[in-house]
Amino acid sequence: MTKTAASPPGDASSPVNIVFVGAGAVGCFYASRLHHPAHNINVSLIARSNYSAIASHGVKLQTHTFGDYTFTPASVFPSVAAAVASALPGSTEVLDRQPGAGKSVEWDYVVVTTKALPDRTDDSELIAPLISPRTAIVLVQNGVGVEEQYRRRFPRTPIVSAVTVISAEQIAQGVVRQNRWTRIHMGPYTDSASHRNDTGTAKGDLEALQRESTEKTRRLADIFARLGGVRDAEVTDEIGLQTIRWHKLCINAAMNPSAVLCGGLGNADMVLDPELRAHLAGVMREIWDAAPRILGREEPFKGLADAEKILRSTERNVGSKPSMLLDWEAGRPLEIEVILGNPVRIARARGVELPRMQSLYALLRSAQRLREARKGDAKGKL
Repeated sequence: MTKTAASPPGDASSPVNIVFVGAGAVGCFYASRLHHPAHNINVSLIARSNYSAIASHGVKLQTHTFGDYTFTPASVFPSVAAAVASALPGSTEVLDRQPGAGKSVEWDYVVVTTKALPDRTDDSELIAPLISPRTAIVLVQNGVGVEEQYRRRFPRTPIVSAVTVISAEQIAQGVVRQNRWTRIHMGPYTDSASHRNDTGTAKGDLEALQRESTEKTRRLADIFARLGGVRDAEVTDEIGLQTIRWHKLCINAAMNPSAVLCGGLGNADMVLDPELRAHLAGVMREIWDAAPRILGREEPFKGLADAEKILRSTERNVGSKPSMLLDWEAGRPLEIEVILGNPVRIARARGVELPRMQSLYALLRSAQRLREARKGDAKGKL
């Protein structure tokens, strides 16, 4: 792994225009670290529920790492359509411009930080109007296989895949608190997470796409590190980034669905229960053992935390609930496909079965489907 690139992040002659699709805690934090109008790097937000608050007051950040400050985006939009219809001003003023106000901006980076729900929405279709020949798509999302729907729709567009380790929350509309960590790993993506046998892309085209995606990745990491102060913004190659995704899956695929299926226990409570601990360790080791065949590298997780180290660390995480349990309790859709379904399909395409994860996938998908059916029946009653 390398940390930053040598290319200049931006200057008066080459503006960098970035838009974040998703203005939650993670999106707002990283957007604030990339926004440097003095260096002609302008970051805008597409927000939904918190649009009014951000449009009026910007984003108020309370951070462990950088202190308290207010992030005023170059523009803030209530939708993709509004972003397409608006021209980006050459200032830091937040504008709600009307359609036809000027030439629509061409984005250098479209950063997606929404939840990955490919069974519910095709976000590649959502962002399509934002994509131009100069655009790179950046995916800061959980799970594996999140890139595939974007690669299918945009076969020649550079994609930067990113995995973040950060503790951040939106404590009020337009107010974000960063508690710990700023780490973000980034790597180029061509087709390594596909569960299709043939992506239909010629080898020469893949190599050119790899080079362009790598350059886009390094430039973004450079902005993060040199201007944004995110010193642990790290660049890796494609398989290296997928390795990080699969290692993080050891935690997400074990903890998230199990917390829902066991009835609502938090992380530490599950780990301190002997039978649940054995189950969690089994899921983690299943991924660990399959990783060399899935990723095509011998000992890809060498040097990374193994199952027992993860479980010991989790013992101290008292009171914490995994995000999938919080979504379940709030009645929101779950990231089942990217955390369970995609890994099972990708592994199977490489001749590897993941029976523990397949069981979790089947059970949790059924539980969600039945709950939603009951909700539908209840709404239909007089």
